[in-house]
Amino acid sequence: MDFNVSENEQMIAQMVRDFAEKEIRPNRYQWDKDEHFPIDVMKKMGELGLLGIYIPEEYGGSGFGYQEYTTALIELGKVCGGVGLSVAAHNSLCTGHIYYHGSEAQKKKYLPKLASGEWIGAWGLTEANTGSDAMRMKTTAVKDGNEWVINGTKNWITHGLSGDVAVVLIRTGELLDSKGITAFIVEKGTPGFSAVKIIDKLGVRASETAELIFENVRVPEENVIGEVGKGFMQAMQILDGGRISIAALSCGVARGAYEASLQYAKEREQFGTPIANFQAIAFKLADMATEIDAAELLTRQAADLKNRKMPMTKQGAFAKYYASEVSVRCGNEAVQIMGGYGYTKEYPAEKYLRDSKLMTIGEGTSEIQKVVISREILK
Repeated sequence: MDFNVSENEQMIAQMVRDFAEKEIRPNRYQWDKDEHFPIDVMKKMGELGLLGIYIPEEYGGSGFGYQEYTTALIELGKVCGGVGLSVAAHNSLCTGHIYYHGSEAQKKKYLPKLASGEWIGAWGLTEANTGSDAMRMKTTAVKDGNEWVINGTKNWITHGLSGDVAVVLIRTGELLDSKGITAFIVEKGTPGFSAVKIIDKLGVRASETAELIFENVRVPEENVIGEVGKGFMQAMQILDGGRISIAALSCGVARGAYEASLQYAKEREQFGTPIANFQAIAFKLADMATEIDAAELLTRQAADLKNRKMPMTKQGAFAKYYASEVSVRCGNEAVQIMGGYGYTKEYPAEKYLRDSKLMTIGEGTSEIQKVVISREILK
C-alpha cells in the first residue's frame, strides 16, 4: 500500500474542509436540534462531485477511487457525523449497488442523476424484525406479468423520505433461502410507495431516517437489479464496501472529537496551568491520537484492496469494527476532558459522542463484525 498522500486526496481534503467550514459547521447544531436533513447542502455536494466520487466520468461521476472517498468522509465526519452519514449512504449503498450490479441501461438512467445530486438515493435491507438476520425478511415481491408487486416495510432507511430513488432488497423466494432475495429499483412517486420519518434519534440527527412502506407497489421487470434471487449476494458485497464508508466516517468523528479536546486542553487552565500539562489529560490525548491513526490505517488498507478489486471482507470488517469503537472512545474521552462543559451542548464533545454511537451499529454491529472476522480467520 502506498502511504504517500496523492495530489487528488490533498485536493479533495482541502475542498471538503473549505465546504464544511462554510456550509456545515455554522449550521450543524441547529440541524441536530431540529433533526433537519439539509437536502440543499447535499445537492451542493453533488455539484462538487462528492455524491459520485468513485463513479466513472462516463456515468457522471468524479472517477476517483476509494482513497479519495475515504478522505472526503473523514473530513465531513470531523465536522458533522450526520451529514457525513448521508454522503456515505448515498455513495456506497444506493449509487454503489446500481453501479456494481446494475445493467448498462440502469447505470445510464440513474447514475448521472445520483452522482450529480439531482436525485438523492436510499437503500433498504433492514426491517423492523430483521436487522442482521436479513434472510428472515417479510417484505415480498410477487411476479405478475411483466411487473413485480411489492408488499411490506423496510426500517431505518437513510433518505427514506427525501430519496428520489431507492434500491430495496425484497424476498422473492422461500424464507431463509439466500437465493430467494432480489434487488429492485423503486422510484419516488410510484403508487403505493410511501415513507414515514423516524424521529428522536440519539445522534446523526442531520441525516434523515425513515420507514419505507410498500402497499401493492408495482415495479417493472426492467427495475430488477441483476438476476432474480441474487439480491442477498449483492447486498453482502455492497456491505463489504459500505463498511469502509462507516470506518472512514468513524475516523472523522473520532478526529473531530480529538481536535476539539486538544484545543480545549491547551486553553483550559486549572491550578495555574493548561490542563494539557497534566499527565492524566496528556495520556488521554496520546491514546486518542494513537487509536485514530491505527483506525485510519486499517481503513486505508481496506480502501486499497477495494481499489485493486481484491477480496477485502476481513479487512473491511477489521476497519469498521475497530474504527467505530475508537470513535465512541474518543467521543467519551472528549466529554471527560471538557468536564462539565463537555456535558453541555455549548461545546462539541457531546455531539461527537452521540454521533459516534451509530458507527458501532449501522452497516453491521460491532458484534456482527466479530462474527465476520472470526469466520474469515477460521476458514
